Amino acid sequence: MKRQIRIYSLVAAAAFLAIGMAACGKAENPDVNLIQESTESKRYVNLFGPTEKSSPDAKNIARTAHEMTVLMAEEKLGIKVEYRTYTAEDHQDKTYDDVTLDRANNCMDDLYLLNPDVIQKLGTQGKLADLSDLKAAENLREVVKMANTIDGKLVAIPQEVVAYGLFVNQDMFDEYKLSLPNTPEEFLNCCKVFKENGIETPVGANRWWLETFVFSQAYAGLYNEEDTDAKIQELNSGAAKYSDYMRPSFEFLKRLIDEGYVDAEKAYVSEALEGERDDFLSEKCPIVMAYWGAANADTAYGKPDFNMKVIGFPSSLGQMPVITITGYAVSAEAEHMEDAMAVLDVILSDEAMQIYTETNKVISPSKNVEVKCIDALKPLNDRVDEGVYVLASNASMKMEQWGNVCLVVRKLLNGASVDECMAEIDRLQEEAMHP
Repeated sequence: MKRQIRIYSLVAAAAFLAIGMAACGKAENPDVNLIQESTESKRYVNLFGPTEKSSPDAKNIARTAHEMTVLMAEEKLGIKVEYRTYTAEDHQDKTYDDVTLDRANNCMDDLYLLNPDVIQKLGTQGKLADLSDLKAAENLREVVKMANTIDGKLVAIPQEVVAYGLFVNQDMFDEYKLSLPNTPEEFLNCCKVFKENGIETPVGANRWWLETFVFSQAYAGLYNEEDTDAKIQELNSGAAKYSDYMRPSFEFLKRLIDEGYVDAEKAYVSEALEGERDDFLSEKCPIVMAYWGAANADTAYGKPDFNMKVIGFPSSLGQMPVITITGYAVSAEAEHMEDAMAVLDVILSDEAMQIYTETNKVISPSKNVEVKCIDALKPLNDRVDEGVYVLASNASMKMEQWGNVCLVVRKLLNGASVDECMAEIDRLQEEAMHP
């Protein structure tokens, strides 16, 4: 399996979608039959995805790249792609995942852009169509197929492979004569030095991405040593416990919180980028975590005023990239099934992937498409090119990883003990084995 899943440099993630709602004008000709015109048969598909909360004047490269591929599909097929979107205003709103699950369970759209946990939930329930017969599926990297195949069905395909890493202010590390950390202990030492030198909170965090530390430390050996398949089967059968893998990394996070290196209260209520972006860009904190594409986006970390590097998370095997596989999926009961499949085949073709990849400078899911990354991403890219990474989403694991671990980490942020978190992991594993 180790050989099968080696790849070449995230999502979260996910591509940001534009709200493509057209304004409606009044008819000036009184002889026009409005009822006939409004019911005129047109080919279209409904696509549900997220939008990004950002300044309206900011340049969103990811959104632009996505629109370019959709426009290609509309022109080639004569099909209109209608956008339906949602973004939570704050931590009290329903999450994008909650809304997507509700819409997909009620067959409200044709196409969906899904996060890994939702892919696994809907795929297991039989709510997603099999994409295996798409022409685009023939060119996918093995890691994409493995991560999004459920019961023999390929249920989702992304426009990019999402790699998460640590975004660090190299200038601040140089100022305090610190090497970029490889192991958890080295990372803690860096935080200690920053704290002693007046950096109030060395690690900027939000309520979503601290779990990347858990995966990098828990699964470094599982994915980068021998017998990966056998170890996953032990977890699926209950012969091994996820909590045994994850306990050291939860203890690590608890130290980050207890020693003031992470502001748990702020992280608990902060959306992605909102809780940490400004402090990182203003050099008030030297470390944040984010997905690959954030290094290229003006709406995230695309234009820092300092030397930025993106490295892997600390682990026993050194700096460790964390990879998730998001994806586009088609409702198993899509109203416009044939057209939805046709649209996906265009926007996921190598031609469209090349445009998307070159525009966003991201890792393509197609084995035929590669692109050079920016200098800041080279440390992370080098590790992935070496085949060194862990998966945070893997459909072959019965217990869903990305969403479940995120929720348990949130319990830790809210004051739960490590033992309480491990008990919750054990409960989730038992529930996954006996649904």
